[in-house]
Amino acid sequence: MTEILFFTSPIGLGHATRCAAISQHLGAVKRRFVTGAGAYMLLSRYGLDAMDLYHPPPFQVEDGRLRRPLRWLFSYLSFYRQSKKISSDLISGEKPRVVVSDEDFASLVSAQRRGIKNILVTDILETRFASGIGSVIEGLMNRGMRGIIEKCDLVLVPEEGASSGRIVRVGPIVRETGLTRDEIRRKYGFSRKTVLVAAGGTALGRFLIERTAEAFARTGLDAELVAVSGPVMKIEGGGYRNLGFVPDMHEVICAADLVVSLAGKSTIDESRHFGTPGIFIPIRGHFEQEENARELGFRFEDIGRLEELITKKIDERRDPRRFDGARVAAETISRFL
Repeated sequence: MTEILFFTSPIGLGHATRCAAISQHLGAVKRRFVTGAGAYMLLSRYGLDAMDLYHPPPFQVEDGRLRRPLRWLFSYLSFYRQSKKISSDLISGEKPRVVVSDEDFASLVSAQRRGIKNILVTDILETRFASGIGSVIEGLMNRGMRGIIEKCDLVLVPEEGASSGRIVRVGPIVRETGLTRDEIRRKYGFSRKTVLVAAGGTALGRFLIERTAEAFARTGLDAELVAVSGPVMKIEGGGYRNLGFVPDMHEVICAADLVVSLAGKSTIDESRHFGTPGIFIPIRGHFEQEENARELGFRFEDIGRLEELITKKIDERRDPRRFDGARVAAETISRFL
């Protein structure tokens, strides 16, 4: 019998890394994961029982700017309806004791209709992608999302701060490594100062790799530029070493001297956890990334200052925070069993 059925948003890799981090602390609890795309590849590489069933519409990004968000919203609504059918059939067949959703709202609806305990893991409570007439449609979606959240037995927020009622702030959820930083550097062949440029789990970060490579070449630093292009994107270019898809991205972040990345929450939290200085460039028009970047003093326009920022931050002092959110989240979920 499946005790916990995880439904993990397949948009990017951040949701999957959070679920993998929580899973590290669940011991022998019987669990399965439902996701898709690069998220499925990541969870499978961890040896977790994962199913590749979700195939979301891709964002359209040109030179770092989000394009045609209203078209994406309509595509997402179709994906959401498909996800409800998939999750409903699985929950009926698996009969889990608890459903855990990392921002997959379709599975929460399916669990709530069957009276199954359900837990949401999320760091956003509404979306703000669209404008004009699109914002009206998005507003209706947000209203429905809030209704789903109100019916959850528990909402785990991977941020620091006070908890209130069903809203439990567990702190950032990150993966741990059993290796020292020196051991990880030897594992990946890092022998000089290392700048890591990370593109995330989709093809959206291609512009960032290209612009970072150009800026790094101009710095003249005695350092190595290493790219992690992820599970989807194929890139060709000089001036850097491409590691491709690295499931243990947190290890590479720990080993690097500087991280240049899109402003996804999981990458930011892992860099803070290990104390690796970072430069975080949001996709323009992606409200979540723009907010994440703003909190750290970055914005999209900093793409034109990469040479200056890399030169300044590569020698910045490391300041590890060591978050414990994964363990707290796992213990909180386990109490529902």
